[in-house]
Amino acid sequence: MANKVMIVGTGNVGMSFGYALVHQRTSVNELILVDINTEDAEGEAIDLRDTLAVSPSYLKIRSGSYADAGDCDLIVITAGVPQKPGETRMDLLKKNAAIFKDMIGQIMDAGFDGIFVVVSNPMDVLTYLTWRYSGLPAERVIGSGTVLDSARLRFRLSQRLHVHPKNIHAYQVGEHGDTEFAIWSSANVGCQPITDLLSKEELNEIEDYARKEAYTIIEKKGATYYGIGSCLASITNCIMNDEQRVMSVSTYDEMSNTYNGFPAVIGRYGVIRRLGLKLNREEQEKLNKSIKTLQEAIKEVES
Repeated sequence: MANKVMIVGTGNVGMSFGYALVHQRTSVNELILVDINTEDAEGEAIDLRDTLAVSPSYLKIRSGSYADAGDCDLIVITAGVPQKPGETRMDLLKKNAAIFKDMIGQIMDAGFDGIFVVVSNPMDVLTYLTWRYSGLPAERVIGSGTVLDSARLRFRLSQRLHVHPKNIHAYQVGEHGDTEFAIWSSANVGCQPITDLLSKEELNEIEDYARKEAYTIIEKKGATYYGIGSCLASITNCIMNDEQRVMSVSTYDEMSNTYNGFPAVIGRYGVIRRLGLKLNREEQEKLNKSIKTLQEAIKEVES
């Protein structure tokens, strides 16, 4: 395969992803930048190319258009109307659904037959719409899910427990938004249950922090992009290298007919499987609530 990746949307999120990808070792051979502002896409391509003499990887970088999608292995969509201060991710739905329908249509008309990774908000619903608009198998349409939220959760836990975040296994799941929650019943560090290490009050505070941190960042600097950019580079390399890692991306749940964030094994051809984690009663109720929120949003946009 060509190991060719397209980024649709050269705003802060898209280019934080591009920068993160170039500045780590990657098997991506070609990176194409696409934006409605073609001059911006070209400028970003030039700027990224200037780093290649000192970056750990070398790849072709250029601007392009949807017509270049035909032989791409992976398309990462960060385009859309951005989230404004005080605005929830769901407030963006009607604005971005129309944009996606036209965009996905043009990409599929170009002969695209790879994997989509959707980042634009409200991400879970737009991932569902990408699946519907594209006609691709569900396993080849993925949302960034709660990968970033889980990273925030693990970092906060690492500060409290004085353990490296990579040694903490804990996930935020559900909607990437206000109804997401942590699966504490299976969270652990070095095989030791985190519920044995921290009180219920401490766990609630950490979970709430992970859920609301995006709003804090948006209030202070207007947008979030470094964290999700790094997470997207990790997702991309997981797919390209067939790493078969467990990541809490947004994947299709046949039982609820939604996309939602939940631990799943990811490889070269997309989603290998969602994990069958056993939730306790409280967690199952939270997941049902989160799914209901997504179902109502999907129903609203489809009507």
